[in-house]
Amino acid sequence: MAQDQRENEVGNGWDHEQEENDPNQKNKMRGVGGEEEALSVERIFENQEVPSWRQQLTVRAFVVSFVLSILFSFIVMKLNLTTGIIPSLNVSAGLLGFFFVKTWTKFLSKSGLLKKPFTRQENTVIQTCVVASSGIAFSGGFGSYLFGMSGRIANESSDTSDFKDPSLSWIIGFLFVVSFLGLFSVVPLRKIMIIDFKLTYPSGTATAHLINSFHTPEGAKLAKKQVRTLGKFFSFSFLWGFFQWFYTAEEDCGFKSFPSLGLKAYKNKFYFDFSATYVGVGMICPYIVNISVLLGGILSWGLMWPLIDNRKGDWFPSKLSPTSMHGLQGYKVFIAIAMILGDGLYNFFKVISRTVSGLYSQLKQKDIGVILPVADRSSPASTTPETSFDDQRRTQLFLKDQIPTWFAVAGYVAIAAISIGTLPHIFPQLKWYYIVVIYLFAPTLAFCNAYGCGLTDWSLASTYGKLAIFTIGAWAGASHGGVLAGLAACGVMMNIVSTASDLSQDFKTGYLTLASPRSMFVSQVIGTAMGCVVSPCVFWLFYKAFHDLGTPDSEYPAPFAVVYRNMAILGVEGFSSLPKNCLLLCYVFFGAAILINLIKDCVGKQRGRFIPIPMAMAIPFYIGPYFAIDMCIGSLILFVWEKKNKAKADAFVPAVASGLICGDGIWTLPASILALAGVQPPICMKFLSRATNARVDNFLNPS
Repeated sequence: MAQDQRENEVGNGWDHEQEENDPNQKNKMRGVGGEEEALSVERIFENQEVPSWRQQLTVRAFVVSFVLSILFSFIVMKLNLTTGIIPSLNVSAGLLGFFFVKTWTKFLSKSGLLKKPFTRQENTVIQTCVVASSGIAFSGGFGSYLFGMSGRIANESSDTSDFKDPSLSWIIGFLFVVSFLGLFSVVPLRKIMIIDFKLTYPSGTATAHLINSFHTPEGAKLAKKQVRTLGKFFSFSFLWGFFQWFYTAEEDCGFKSFPSLGLKAYKNKFYFDFSATYVGVGMICPYIVNISVLLGGILSWGLMWPLIDNRKGDWFPSKLSPTSMHGLQGYKVFIAIAMILGDGLYNFFKVISRTVSGLYSQLKQKDIGVILPVADRSSPASTTPETSFDDQRRTQLFLKDQIPTWFAVAGYVAIAAISIGTLPHIFPQLKWYYIVVIYLFAPTLAFCNAYGCGLTDWSLASTYGKLAIFTIGAWAGASHGGVLAGLAACGVMMNIVSTASDLSQDFKTGYLTLASPRSMFVSQVIGTAMGCVVSPCVFWLFYKAFHDLGTPDSEYPAPFAVVYRNMAILGVEGFSSLPKNCLLLCYVFFGAAILINLIKDCVGKQRGRFIPIPMAMAIPFYIGPYFAIDMCIGSLILFVWEKKNKAKADAFVPAVASGLICGDGIWTLPASILALAGVQPPICMKFLSRATNARVDNFLNPS
């Protein structure tokens, strides 16, 4: 999921903010089938008939996609509502899709009922559909802008004047009218992206290598072993979550409250919380991301917040509520926002400059004048005598099934018209002319994001969304619901540019696996439609089951919902709402984020990989560094494994990590059902200091 899952927000996170663009992970995926790719891949499959685009879209593929969509929506939702760090789940989606359909076809083959063999094109359809569906759990804003509209987050932000509580009906309606525009905006330019400019789309390329390898004899054997490993760790993670539940009868009970580094450290959020999910995330994320998160936690909770708290009574009133944005909480949120904006804007301008530079050089080399070679125009230079057999075969099939440009333009205009008429009824603060302006700029921004993603593998969807928060929020103003207008505009913009880059990645994957562009487009549309229903239902389950959802000390603090809402408040009200000296500190950290990125780029990749990422450093500023310790333990496991047997680690770490993430993520489903049914855990396991324990003993057993 490249996912802006996706943005991963490393919390945005790190899509570059990336949610999903782990260079180590790409190498691991590439390693599964990299040797075959070094040779002629299409020679291996030369004797296999390529099914038509309709034959690639099978009922079994969409049944499996639907089941996996529910699974991954729970996982992404949990990650969204805890820290906002979402790693790439492409490997687990590919593995599980391959496993389910292979099991299905094997059973039918033994019973003599198998009519169609399982092809890599069908595998690609499943991958595309699952990633599109679970991607809505991120781009839908359930952990950011959409939940940031709610009364719960408004209370946390000390701003109850402008909010809209979640409801299944309007959330599903909103997602349906904004989630499809991005798909139509890049369809006409798919040929120039994939064939003429030969953009790499690293995540899409790595996914294609993975799928191609599954369907070779050696790759199928390895995939079987990987699935078995994933299943073992899935079971362990699920049962571990179930076991922990018994000890969490009250808040601050259970293994997650174990003060592993001491009570003083626990008070400042430094502890190992026994989360299988974030140990798995740490195994997938690059080392520098995990170290950056830990450094950010040490800087904030280890140094800054204790020092600022000592200024209580001087910098801010001493009797304020701990959650008041005019006290210590304000410093935590707004300094984090400053770092996120500094990092995001730096990378925005960097990617835009690379995009413009790359586009200019490509157009100059192609000498195509002012007319871009859109999908309906074939280019005689698309294949040359020097083109390899693989490229010739892939180009021929990629251009075979055209998606008419008139269809894409008509689809964009029709959905935009419906959206302009519908959105003001959902959000009266978001006037129709705001939406018209967004839709006029959206195709250009969607192209820039898709092109930049092809060059760098960075989707900047959340950065475009933040720009929409500030521009539309300031345009609307506080007296006309600027906070809600800005957050809703963020949702519109994020969905357009995110789905545009996702579809471009899918076109690249389809190109390399000989899957038709039509089947990719249809699969993306169906997956997006699934996500527009599945993700709101999953969020609704969390919302109803966990009544402290969105509060800072809860199991699901939804940190980016608070961050996005306060961005909107900042855009509408300006700096007047900030506590004393907070603006100065924001300037310092905004500049520091830009400077760190600048140094990182200047020293080159080899040395730059040791410089921390400001975006990742900002995440623990609000919620604490406890999850960073989990992630660093995951990194340590990976490091030791690679030292002992790098080949085995490269092959099986993604499966182990995915099993840990999936098992713990799926445990949230029965946990939510138990909470809704009013079933409480039977035991509270708490950890007290010696003095507190003595007082409790004296109270319970007075002499």
